[in-house]
Amino acid sequence: MTARITSSDNRVLRQKILGSRRFSNYWWATVITLGGGGFLLSGLSSYYQVNLLPFANPTELNFIPQGIVMGFYGVLGLLVSLYLWLTILLDVGGGYNEFNRETGKAQIFRWGFPGKNRRVEVDFPLEDVQAIRVDIKEGINPRRAIYLRVKNRAQIPLTRVGQPLPLSDLENQGAELARFLSVPLEGL
Repeated sequence: MTARITSSDNRVLRQKILGSRRFSNYWWATVITLGGGGFLLSGLSSYYQVNLLPFANPTELNFIPQGIVMGFYGVLGLLVSLYLWLTILLDVGGGYNEFNRETGKAQIFRWGFPGKNRRVEVDFPLEDVQAIRVDIKEGINPRRAIYLRVKNRAQIPLTRVGQPLPLSDLENQGAELARFLSVPLEGL
């Protein structure tokens, strides 16, 4: 959760969720695009015997097997980078959490991949919210997340996927949400 927007009378709490449009995804998409393009140009240079790279001379490579392998890695890298650029363009995982006391409803919204489930929306009455649960797991693969416990439903994750939030932010956001909804805070 990155931004908090409340109405002037504190009846609506809206939290913006950062999706795939984060710096690390831009960085990796750029690096993989450049690397895949370089490998593909190396493979093509070895096949056509024309130097297509200004910083190396891949014409000295034998097309079989080095040029074919370089071309294969280049195509594979460009396909992976295409996938990353599409997830960034579509902002997969981005959205918001909205809790509205005026209407008595909560709405969790996320963007997904194109198709039947492009828009992922979960709506439920605020009175069904039982608690806010903070999940903290440290170690090699740390997990720090806030979940909404709702009657007759699985727990609904409220935090972004990927980089774990700092502990202080996680605790503050969990406490703020529990206070706003007047429900207990679990897991701390």
